[in-house]
Amino acid sequence: MGLKPDHWIRRMAEQHRMIEPFEPGQVREGVISYGVSSYGYDIRVTDEFKIFTNVFSAVVDPKQFDPASMVDYKGDVCVIPPNSFALARTVEYFRIPRQVLTICLGKSTYARCGIIVNVTPFEPEWEGYVTLEISNTTPLPARIYAFEGIAQVLFFEADEACETSYADKKGKYQHQQTIELPKL
Repeated sequence: MGLKPDHWIRRMAEQHRMIEPFEPGQVREGVISYGVSSYGYDIRVTDEFKIFTNVFSAVVDPKQFDPASMVDYKGDVCVIPPNSFALARTVEYFRIPRQVLTICLGKSTYARCGIIVNVTPFEPEWEGYVTLEISNTTPLPARIYAFEGIAQVLFFEADEACETSYADKKGKYQHQQTIELPKL
């Protein structure tokens, strides 16, 4: 990277509009932290959720996902039922440069409560709002706080740009604007 990781993230955010809106410091007072961290960026979750429900006894099938399995919810606090999950999206819009790959991991505050955040890597030249999968692994309802930190993105810069980027492949989740359900 050459620069200190936090300086590199700030430079990439400014030069490439890599993260918008961008918080150049770490916001912590009274909230689950978000913004630039030592080696990454702590992303926030919006107040829009799709909560999984088994009211129709559907089979979860990634090739034929039934949208009726999800209930739309909007609010400052989302309660995920026991042993269930919700989909959400980030506040931040990402534009990943061609020579960068990211890995996203859940924040420890949620992990210590049995809440797991799963996000696939942001591939080179992927762009959009991130769809987050938030699992409640506990036998109790779990709260998720909108507009606060939910996960941390780690950035890896290659010495050379990749041969084929996500944009080159015309990836099916390119330019996401909303919470996206599985596509085949």
